[in-house]
Amino acid sequence: MRRKLLLLVAIAMVFSITGFSKIANAARPNVIFILTDDQRWDQLGCAGHPYLKTPHIDQLAEEGVQFSNMFVTTSLCSPSRASFLSGLYASSHGVVNNFTDYPRDLDSFPKRLQDAGYETAYIGKWHMGEADDSKRPGFDYWVTHKGQGQYYDTEFNVNGDRKVVPGYYTTVVTDMAVDWMKQQPKDKPYMLILGHKAPHTPFTPEEKYEHIFDDIEVNYPHSAFHLEGKPKWIEQRLDTWHGIYGPLYGFREKFPDRSAEAVLDFEKFSLSYTASIKSVDDSVGRMYELLKQRGVLDNTVIVFAGDNGMFLGEHGMSDKRAMHEPSIRVPMIVRYPKVAKPGSVIPQQVLNIDLAPSLVELCGAKPMQNIHGSSWVPLLKGNTKDWRDAWFYEYNYEKQFPYTPNVRGIRTDRWKYMRYPHGDGSADKHMAELYDLENDPGEMHNLIDKPEHKELISKLKKQLDDLIAKTGGTSWETLPMDEGIKTELPDADIR
Repeated sequence: MRRKLLLLVAIAMVFSITGFSKIANAARPNVIFILTDDQRWDQLGCAGHPYLKTPHIDQLAEEGVQFSNMFVTTSLCSPSRASFLSGLYASSHGVVNNFTDYPRDLDSFPKRLQDAGYETAYIGKWHMGEADDSKRPGFDYWVTHKGQGQYYDTEFNVNGDRKVVPGYYTTVVTDMAVDWMKQQPKDKPYMLILGHKAPHTPFTPEEKYEHIFDDIEVNYPHSAFHLEGKPKWIEQRLDTWHGIYGPLYGFREKFPDRSAEAVLDFEKFSLSYTASIKSVDDSVGRMYELLKQRGVLDNTVIVFAGDNGMFLGEHGMSDKRAMHEPSIRVPMIVRYPKVAKPGSVIPQQVLNIDLAPSLVELCGAKPMQNIHGSSWVPLLKGNTKDWRDAWFYEYNYEKQFPYTPNVRGIRTDRWKYMRYPHGDGSADKHMAELYDLENDPGEMHNLIDKPEHKELISKLKKQLDDLIAKTGGTSWETLPMDEGIKTELPDADIR
């Protein structure tokens, strides 16, 4: 009798622990982080785009929170992606360009969620370490490829099995994501990162969207030809790979050229970029519908964001890297109705380094230590006390792409100050820039030489230096001088 009683007690304890575990797991949300490549903040219907319709992403915004001032701390794919994962500036995580890999011993939010019992997966464009597509720490399931990948028929490493998967990239990675999600048990939380290639160059819309904007007319932005008072390097950049007439993007090599033929080239460039986002919107719709069908939609944190912005002719530029708004400002939408008030807009300045601590907090995982980002969960709850009103930007000169110098800058809620070696309005042609974003959101008028702003500039300089020092970063004075703006092309397609 005693043995039977002990056995019943043991069985009851096992069921109690198992049942408790299932309840605990059910209370923790799933996480889906959707990351696009080179998508600027205004390339969404919900951001007010004049002709791009993104109904599925817009639905996330209607049922979630739209961050209207979301920025990246380095506008370059690999450094930014590493900052999303780690909560650190590039000068600390060490991924300073597109050829450096994410350190395998560096902490990340996927590692924290995996340690907390989450099933984790990465599917799509990893883009950190061009030659290595092997599985990275923090992920149970792994699908990516070497380098940039192709819009059609990319060779993927599917959890160790390398094979060419036919089809359009956006559709292919979405198929893989949907298949993986279907296999996940409902009593265990999971975290999925889906890395899109779109809308990165070479801009290639899915076949069904190739002509969707044929009736739309696009011209150069006004700032493309308004370069008075801008640093000399911006003018020198015009006919390089990262200028508006750079051969990387199929443009003419002579500037300026406002001929009808040149305008049509630019129009095609812009419309192809925008059209490639249509398939991303389709992808979001498919994943949303699957979550709804499985009954886990409202217990899933969905984050949609871009890894950096993209110049579409502004200031005579294409590409990114510089600190002007089209380069650093990206979309971010969060849907999680248990915390995020549907249809709300958060105007505070939020950064890519804030994602990691935010997701760790929402999932109840162990907090990350010694990071630079701050959780935006309080903002979701309406608490804006002590949130940042300024942050600093860093970009380090790349010999492979010598068209942008070292950049250090500060952005407050109203002002932006940027400096280059040896900037600050000295006799050197690499001058600084100052913009009043409240009255000049297009950054048309550089105020750096206006005497009435001398005191403001001194204040911003000191504030910038203090912010850099707090992160252990490197100020412009200790960086090597760039070797000038070169016009020769790199030997390989390594953009």
